[in-house]
Amino acid sequence: MNDGPHSTPRTQMKVHAALLFAQLGFGGFPVVGKVVLAHLDPLALAGFRVLAATPILMAIAWSVDRVIPNRRDLLRLALLGFLGVAANQLLFIQGLHFTTATNAALLLPAIPVFAAAVAIFLRIERASLRRIAGIVLSVVGALVMLEPGRFQAGDLTFVGNLLILANCLSYAIFLVLMRPLLERLSAVTVTAWAFVFGGAGVLLVTTPALVEVDYGALPGSAWAGLAFIVLVPTVLSYLINTWGVARSSASLAATYTTLQPLITGFLAFFLLAERVGWPQIAGGLLIIGGLHQVARASNSSTT
Repeated sequence: MNDGPHSTPRTQMKVHAALLFAQLGFGGFPVVGKVVLAHLDPLALAGFRVLAATPILMAIAWSVDRVIPNRRDLLRLALLGFLGVAANQLLFIQGLHFTTATNAALLLPAIPVFAAAVAIFLRIERASLRRIAGIVLSVVGALVMLEPGRFQAGDLTFVGNLLILANCLSYAIFLVLMRPLLERLSAVTVTAWAFVFGGAGVLLVTTPALVEVDYGALPGSAWAGLAFIVLVPTVLSYLINTWGVARSSASLAATYTTLQPLITGFLAFFLLAERVGWPQIAGGLLIIGGLHQVARASNSSTT
């Protein structure tokens, strides 16, 4: 049986630390991915990511749990794999193909809004003024940091923006639907089997790109980046994020995603010499304030 979502202050601290670490991994992906994509097609990167991560996750799950989910749960895990792995990755990559990285970053704060709406609609979570206020504050902070004036429009850009929004909705539903399943299965098992099903969908689309890669010509920096992407923002971040959802709420985990632009920005500043200005600092403070409110709402109610 999983721990209760609000069992002890120590457990709550572990949950917040886990969700924060997961965002550190997810936020590091664009920075390291920028290095890898100089040598690899985006679809090949997506395919390599799931092809390498899935057996690692299954080996961890089998060594820890040795559980094969029943038929009903396998169907739900297939849906989670479609939403959180296949659709999440492919929609984002195809969206980036048509729109700009700035537009994509500006649209990602839709995730906690979608997650809260879906969770409340399905009666998985209860609405509260503090929860909603915290989500709004975090979204505003992310938008302040990303400077909406940089948003670009255009015919193909509009298509890309819609695909990114579809990606946000897919991942938000994934977070919400995962929470009830985690009452019966461990975070490790849920993550691994979601990757089995979702990874199969990704490979159907990305196999041609994977076959065309000249792996012998990839430099050491690309291989190091691939190793990081597989182990940190994929294996570790997905596992730890799922563990955090199991002990908190989908809304809290989704609100933590607003930290990703902040983390990416600061990592890009230190590793790629990209600028960080006052909008990024002010937006970061608003995000932290919003997270605090959502955390208080999550700690004072059961999910």
